[in-house]
Amino acid sequence: MQIQIHHINILIFRDICIFQFSLLSSTLCLTTLCSSSLYNFNYYLNGLNLFIPFVICSILCIYREFKLSRKYLTLPLSQEEEDFPLAYSIVVHHKVQNFERLLRAIYVPHNIYCIHVDKKSDPSVFSTIMAITSCFPNTFMVSQPVSVVYAAWPRVQADLNCMADLYKASTKWKYFINLCGQDFPLKTNLEMVRMLRSLKGGNSLESEKMPEGKKSRVTNSYKIGAGKAKEPPPFNLPILSGNAYIVVSRGYVRSVLEDSRIQTLIEWAKDTYSPDEFLWATIQRIPGVPGSARPNTKYDMSDMHAIARLVKWQWHEGSLGSLEAVYPECHGNHVRSICVYGAGDLKWMLKQHHLFANKFDMDTDPIAIYCLEKYLRQKALAELH
Repeated sequence: MQIQIHHINILIFRDICIFQFSLLSSTLCLTTLCSSSLYNFNYYLNGLNLFIPFVICSILCIYREFKLSRKYLTLPLSQEEEDFPLAYSIVVHHKVQNFERLLRAIYVPHNIYCIHVDKKSDPSVFSTIMAITSCFPNTFMVSQPVSVVYAAWPRVQADLNCMADLYKASTKWKYFINLCGQDFPLKTNLEMVRMLRSLKGGNSLESEKMPEGKKSRVTNSYKIGAGKAKEPPPFNLPILSGNAYIVVSRGYVRSVLEDSRIQTLIEWAKDTYSPDEFLWATIQRIPGVPGSARPNTKYDMSDMHAIARLVKWQWHEGSLGSLEAVYPECHGNHVRSICVYGAGDLKWMLKQHHLFANKFDMDTDPIAIYCLEKYLRQKALAELH
C-alpha cells in the first residue's frame, strides 16, 4: 500500500528533538536529530489528522534520548528516599513547557505520578503531555479525565480521579501531593521526604474557621437554575476554610475514597461554590480520618503554617516595614490577585518551609524557574556526599 504524506504537523517540545521522515513502501521511518528549538507541524495521512508525538516519544524513549537530553534522574539518589515513595496528582490545561519543567524537577523513579489534562485543552497539549508521560513507567495519564471548571466541582473531581488511580496503582507510597502545572518545588525530594517523615502520619494543609465573607459559598446552591439555600452539612459537620492544595497521608486518601461519611459530604458539596477551598480542609477535621486534627479552633492551620503551598495574595503583600503585610511585594505580576513570581522573589521563597510555590510562568519570568531548577539539582547532588 502506498502512503502519501500531504502535510506534516508535529508538536515537539523545546530541547528534545526534530524528526526526519522517509517513506519506504508502507513504512514510515523516523530519524532523530538533536535540536534546541520549538517546532510545530500538522501531520496528515490521506486527510487523517494523527497525533504523532505519542508514537515519536515512544520510539525516542527506547533510546533514552529524551530522559538523557532533559537530564531526568533515572536512579534513586538515596535509600532513604527510595524507602519513602510519594504520589503526585498534577492537573494541567495549558503551558506544556511549564508542566515538563515541573515534572523534571520532581521526578524520581520510585515516586508515582498521575497527570490530569483538562478535556477542554487543545489537542496538541493533550498529545504532547501524553507523549512525555509515556516515557516513564511510573507516570501515567488519569483514567477518567474531566472538563475542569474554575471554582466548580470538576476541579475537585480531577484530583479525586487521580487519587483513585494512584491508590490502585501502588500500595507503597506514603504521602499524596496535588499540584497544578504552574507550581514548582522549593525543596529537593530528600528534603521533602524528611519533612514528611517528621509529620509522623499527620497531614499538612490549610484548615481554619470559615470567614464570614465565604460562608455563602456553602449555604447556597450554585447549580445552574437552582439559586436556593442548601441543606445544612451532613452529620452537622463544621465546614472549614482551606485551599485546593494538600499534603496528606495514604490513610487520608483511603478515607476520602472509602469512608461513607466523606462520600456523603462529597455529594453534598457538589453544588457549592469553589468546593476545593473547603472540602479537603473539612475532611482534615473529621474524627477518625488518619492524620486529622480536632475541629476545635485551637487546631486551625493557616496556609503560611501548612507546608503544602506558598502563595502570595496581592492584598496580603506589603513593604518590609509593614506590620500588616504577610509577605513582601511581588516581583513578577498578578493573575487573579495571585503573584506570578519573578526572580526577585526567590531569595524570600527559599527561606520558607513550604514544599511548593505557586504561580510560576515561563512567559512571565523564565529566570525564576531556571534559577530554581539549577539550585534544586545542585542541592540534590550535593546531598549525595
